[in-house]
Amino acid sequence: MARSDGYNTKTRQLILDYLINNRQHAVSASNILEHLEAQGASPNPTTVYRYLDKLAAGQQVMKYVADKGQKAVFQYVDEGQHCREHLHLKCVVCGRIFHLECDFMDEVRRHLSERHGFALQCEGSILYGVCRRCSAGKEQNPSDAVDTGETP
Repeated sequence: MARSDGYNTKTRQLILDYLINNRQHAVSASNILEHLEAQGASPNPTTVYRYLDKLAAGQQVMKYVADKGQKAVFQYVDEGQHCREHLHLKCVVCGRIFHLECDFMDEVRRHLSERHGFALQCEGSILYGVCRRCSAGKEQNPSDAVDTGETP
């Protein structure tokens, strides 16, 4: 992702590559900083945060903030995923994020609109719980989390 002046720094490219390679789960700025340092870069944390906010504003990443005081996490948005149009499910055990694209959610949206005059905003929305794999006792380390596309 190049800046508007066409200049792309090595640090920016490393950040974008890390996000793309870890698109199956959300990562924090501290995860990215650790990765950059492991790659031999000496990143300025402010630069990383600014670039993440720029990517979020450009809709290349989703920014999730659970509660005030909690750190934001970011997830790369693949083209065609329409992540701003559906909710996400996050397993609190393994950290995987699943895209909740199903007809039921369309019904929920319609119900909220028609019966309650409420327009559901899906952008950055996550429902927390335990996925099928972790419920069955097949937990994995959050750093190994992969969204397989399977139903949680």
